[in-house]
Amino acid sequence: MSKRLGVMGGTFDPIHHGHLVAASEVQARFDLDEVVFVPTGRPWQKGDREVSPPEHRYLMTVIATASNPRFMVSRVDVDRDGLTFTIDTLRELRSAEPDAELFFITGADALAQILTWKDVEELWTLAHFVGVTRPGHELSDKGLPTDRISLQEVPAMAISSTDCRARVKDGRPVWYLVPDGVVQYINKHHLYASATSTAPPAPPVPAPQQRVTARAATLT
Repeated sequence: MSKRLGVMGGTFDPIHHGHLVAASEVQARFDLDEVVFVPTGRPWQKGDREVSPPEHRYLMTVIATASNPRFMVSRVDVDRDGLTFTIDTLRELRSAEPDAELFFITGADALAQILTWKDVEELWTLAHFVGVTRPGHELSDKGLPTDRISLQEVPAMAISSTDCRARVKDGRPVWYLVPDGVVQYINKHHLYASATSTAPPAPPVPAPQQRVTARAATLT
């Protein structure tokens, strides 16, 4: 039986419990062997706002997923130069896991825009797409191939990264919205502070050999 691999793509700025619950629900529903979280490097669709450095987002994702043995984190998008496109992510994962059945997990709001994504026709051949959404949401676009898309209701999707960033900026707590370790990481590195604060430097990028090792450990 071929490996069933979930791919949870996202900016994760920061990762929160909605992401984790969504990945867990999809893992259970589709009997996935693993869910690989893939933080974006330079997300092409978020050019209208500043995004935290990739290393911060990668490390927060590692912290958030460490306790679940079925959750892994990949650096494929963080280490790739240029803008991040889902087609490149899936091509790399397919190359690393040629026999695996891929399930790409994303928000239903993002999935509703999938016809504008790069090389969309090839996307359908690489993975089954699972849109996680709040209860009651429906995809209205009739141009989507229903045999390649599923919806998964997740009540915790009411949590959003946008709200978490705003709460931190306003000095409000994000405990229980994001994992405890991520709260501590945000505080330590002063992420999402007000505009008058000095932005912290990104943590050092691992050496090339370390990156290769981390990628291999994730994808095998």
